Formats: sequence, structure tokens, C-alpha cells
Amino acid sequence: MPRDTRRQIIRRPNVDSDTFGRFAETFARFMGTARFLMYMTGFVAVWLLWNALAPAHLRFDPYAFIFLTLILSLQASYAAPLILLAQNRQEDRDRVIGEQDRQANSRAHADMEFLAREMASIRMALGEVATRDYVRSELRSLLQDLEDQRQRESDEHDDSDWDT
Repeated sequence: MPRDTRRQIIRRPNVDSDTFGRFAETFARFMGTARFLMYMTGFVAVWLLWNALAPAHLRFDPYAFIFLTLILSLQASYAAPLILLAQNRQEDRDRVIGEQDRQANSRAHADMEFLAREMASIRMALGEVATRDYVRSELRSLLQDLEDQRQRESDEHDDSDWDT
């Protein structure tokens, strides 16, 4: 690729987006805690008490807490994009996890279909195979037939003995 020969008047900062994203997630997690609310409440309470009760020459926000409002607005203006960045990163992770889940479900579904076909083929094959109970019943039936035949032959043989 050809090099860009133009010189940049102002260099852009080189920021690692992953590092900044991790910072945004940490910041967003912290802002969602009770500890942050306690710190913020304490900060505002100290600010209000100091500027209401301190001597006039020590107050740093003499105009009805306009500076406090400015600081809270500035904090909110930085917090909102950081929270959105953290949410976008979480959404990206959720999308990847969802895709992995869909692929795993697809593989599991294919495996279940394969196993269902295998079970059906086994059932069909078993329909053609003689089972132990079937073989026993056939052997009993044959044994009964042999006993009946031997009984008839024995009866015929006994009858022929009487005739002589």
C-alpha cells in the first residue's frame, strides 16, 4: 500500500479500544452500585453543607449551587457515553454467545435426529430377530409336539400288543 505523504497537523491519540472498553465496563458497573450512590450522596451533602454553613469567604459556590449543578451535569455527560459503550460491548458478547448457543442447539438437534433414525433402524432390525422368549416358546411347542407324537406312538404300540 502506498504511504500517505500528508502530515497530520494534529496527531490523533492512539487509544486501545479494548482497554478503553474494559474501563467503560468497570466504570458502568461501579456506577450501578450502592457504594457509588453513597459516595455521590456524601459528596453532594458535603458540598451543600459547606456552601450553606461555611463563612462567606470560604464558600466556593456562592451562586445558589450553580457550580454543583455544572459538576453533576459534567459527570452525567461523561457517564452516559461510557455506560452506552459498556452496554454495546455486552450486547456484542451476548450476540456471540447467542450464536454459539444456536450452533450448539443445531448440533444437538442433528445428533438427536441421527439417534432417532438409528433407534428406528434398530427397532426394525429387532423385528426380524428372534428373541429369547420367542425361541423358548418355539422350543416348548416342539417339545410338546414330540411328547404328543411319542405318546401316540406308545399308544399305537400298546394297541398292537393287544391285538396279538
